[in-house]
Amino acid sequence: MDLEFSQEDFDFQMEVRQWIEENYPEEMRKQRLLRKEDYVYWQQALYERGWAGLNWPEEYGGPGFTLTQRYLYDLEMSAAGTPGILPFGQSMVAPVIMAFGTDEQKDRYLPDILASRVWWCQGYSESGSGSDLASLRTKAVRDGDHYVVNGTKTWNTLGQHAEMIFCLVRTSDEDIPQKGISFLLIDMHLPGIEVQPIVTIDKPPEGYQEINMIHFTDVKVPAENLVGEEGKGWTYAKYLLEFE
Repeated sequence: MDLEFSQEDFDFQMEVRQWIEENYPEEMRKQRLLRKEDYVYWQQALYERGWAGLNWPEEYGGPGFTLTQRYLYDLEMSAAGTPGILPFGQSMVAPVIMAFGTDEQKDRYLPDILASRVWWCQGYSESGSGSDLASLRTKAVRDGDHYVVNGTKTWNTLGQHAEMIFCLVRTSDEDIPQKGISFLLIDMHLPGIEVQPIVTIDKPPEGYQEINMIHFTDVKVPAENLVGEEGKGWTYAKYLLEFE
């Protein structure tokens, strides 16, 4: 087995190192806490370079790194202390949309996720439904061409910045709990959504808190935002956790 790096590998490593030097701002290097605009700047810079969606298939815009290139890329990013990529869009909901979404959902959501034009967050945990996620109680009742969503999600990360949330909701109380869960994509600007900060013990400065509760009160979500089949959300949620 040949474990030596090729000259092409070394050239790629130097390319990544030089790009970081030219594009990672000095002020970001010194910051202990990053703002939304810092994350967006960094992720969009990577997108412009063609290095977004590292685990995405090339057909959806992934960079197509070899295993060696990915290792060297991660090595250089880690050595420079660059920000991590927020996982909720590129690493979590995107694979679910690729695997189970409609063509329309792929066309609508994936380009903006890859380019970091839309900020996503996660709606899984609830009070009393953390490790026992199948007991979740946030309900989505079908009403014509919409679902009406009521309930509360907790331990949400950075939802105060999000434009979209992928959410597990209960669409049926029949059969075992896992079979009544569906996977919805919800616009965070819809009427009836309230983001409530949770003050953590570290008491971050104003504007930098990360954890929230998200309340849904009669939120009307288009039925076309259902991913896959109604009642199959538990399957999609388990698939997503492979990428978390």
